[in-house]
Amino acid sequence: MITSNLRTLALVGHGGAGKTSLIETLLAAAGAIPSAGSVERGSTVCDYDPLEKTHLHSIKVAVAHLNHQDALVHLLDTPGYPDFMGQALCALDAVETVVVVVDAHKGIELTTHRMMHWAQTRKLCRMIAINKIDAPDVDLPALLEEIQTAFGRECLPINLPADAGARVSDCFFNPNGKSDFSSVDAAHRALVDQVVEVDEELMNLYLEQGEIAPEQLHAPFEKALRENHLVPVCFVSALTGAGVPELLDIMLRLLPNPTEGNPPLFVRGEGEAAQALMAEPDPEKHVLAHVFKLEVDPYIGRIATFRVHQGTISADSSLYIGELRKPFKVGHLFRLQGKQLLPVEACGPGDICAVTKVDDLNFDSVLHDAPEDDHIHMRPLDFPHAVFGLAVRPKKQSDMDKLAEVLHRLVAEDPGLHIEHDPTTHEAVIRGLGETHLARVLEKMREQFRLDLETHPPTIAYRETLTQPAEGHYRHKKQTGGSGQFGEVYLRVEPLPRGTGFEFVDAVKGGVIPNTFIPAVEKGVRQAMQTGSVAGFPLQDVRVTVYDGKNHPVDGKEIAFVTAGKKAFLDAAAKAKPIVLEPIVNVELTAPDSAIGDVSGDLSARRGQITGHVSGRGGMITVVGHAPLAELDSLQSRIKSLTGGRGSYTLEFSHYEPVPPYVQQKMAAEHHPEQDEQ
Repeated sequence: MITSNLRTLALVGHGGAGKTSLIETLLAAAGAIPSAGSVERGSTVCDYDPLEKTHLHSIKVAVAHLNHQDALVHLLDTPGYPDFMGQALCALDAVETVVVVVDAHKGIELTTHRMMHWAQTRKLCRMIAINKIDAPDVDLPALLEEIQTAFGRECLPINLPADAGARVSDCFFNPNGKSDFSSVDAAHRALVDQVVEVDEELMNLYLEQGEIAPEQLHAPFEKALRENHLVPVCFVSALTGAGVPELLDIMLRLLPNPTEGNPPLFVRGEGEAAQALMAEPDPEKHVLAHVFKLEVDPYIGRIATFRVHQGTISADSSLYIGELRKPFKVGHLFRLQGKQLLPVEACGPGDICAVTKVDDLNFDSVLHDAPEDDHIHMRPLDFPHAVFGLAVRPKKQSDMDKLAEVLHRLVAEDPGLHIEHDPTTHEAVIRGLGETHLARVLEKMREQFRLDLETHPPTIAYRETLTQPAEGHYRHKKQTGGSGQFGEVYLRVEPLPRGTGFEFVDAVKGGVIPNTFIPAVEKGVRQAMQTGSVAGFPLQDVRVTVYDGKNHPVDGKEIAFVTAGKKAFLDAAAKAKPIVLEPIVNVELTAPDSAIGDVSGDLSARRGQITGHVSGRGGMITVVGHAPLAELDSLQSRIKSLTGGRGSYTLEFSHYEPVPPYVQQKMAAEHHPEQDEQ
């Protein structure tokens, strides 16, 4: 496939906006499938997982493709509910264009805002598709105005609904039609005015002639998309097919191919030394490809789906995975149509393909065919923080090994899911983006893996920090016959800004503590930080400077300096007015207008702070604020009760704040640290 004939699009938007149904209609219109399937009947290409069919919504990113005229179009279907945003974000690094689907009846919803922002952050071209234009009682002029108010006047209609939403009129190539509202000609002029602004020479020609042929606008149109100077808005109905042929036409004639979109965000190197790398969509260059989706099929094994950004991968290619030094033979290449794997011989820049049964492949792996490219990475995605947690333990002790294996597999598939192991309870804690997210994970473990679990809320992830500088000292001396142990450490602690982490500074002069023992001192400090100073929670945002000490030529040992570092730190921390920090989350509660007073009062009673209200459609209002995570354990049932089941909410980690003094006093009184053996 010629690179210029490829298109890659991710359909994103809030749950229920109709992304999966729209892809079905597009596939059917292009002849890729005999007829459009139904979400309700569980017959769509993209919602093939049993849980998706049961719950009637997407849970993970899915890939489909169609051929239209001379073009190959890859379509990525993404989940819309906030609990599954980890999966939706994965699609952003595989496409040139993000199509934000909006429900014409419900208007702009939570995920609409988030995906518009994330797509812009990743420097992707954006387009808005207003779906369900034939639904009763929709106010499309008001919705278009709402979109332009929320996202800018650069959101301009590229077609307009006509005949009460039964069809659409093109506003770009054929601006002579009629529409249900506004003027097609005025919409055409607004588009041309916006596009020519990015090309001074063309603008001057436009001012002289008073008109520009659409064919002359292709290059500036692409530039306007790349620079977010234009966000086309199209109207469509996935149910009736209205606007679908026009959407296919827009994809082929106006949306960017891999040579026209902004280059992917690769970097070479690590940390501050990393440098931006420009991948070139050239099939003759060395290979660069990025794994954006991983699925573990119970029969096939690992299915790694990747986007080729540079070079060509064929069935006989040998590829390296990131920094691994041993290449693997591709063997078989596949193009995806939902769960179907269709063999292909090769894939070049812009193509999306998959390989199977390569155990070393993970989400975010970079594939290359040149050993010198081993330090190339895709710039990390800013995934939402997993704030919801459940401690899990199998009901059968014999299933402990199976639990570990299953959790490892699930985490590999889902970047929004994290696993922690509690060293005190020996339990695994799964953390996700919401209660629904974790409910689906547990359901999959039960249905697919036959694993029954006991669950309970985990300990809240409190932290500790220091509030003022202090100094500490400890001399460790132990004699038990024969050679003894000796190490003496003087150190200074000081607080760092919230979120900074930990810094260790070696300021020892004159070799009073030999360099070989400095790592032992740091090890002791880190051990002390894990056990905390007030209530047993890990310490963070602290700088520790070791500036003096003593050694013994015979009894000086690593273990002695580990102990001395630990005790010296605890001595200093006790003087530095330590405090306990608790996680604070951003809260968005959506409820009917009639219940908003009760919902706001409930949040305030949970030590929450309300920062604003956002009016939505259908008499719904969203309360925006933040609250301590520890106070929200029963929020779901409470919101359901207060709103008659019509309310919903999302939580997102924000920051840490000190707990109230009375809470800290209670925590300190309940903490009984184990005494170290001297």
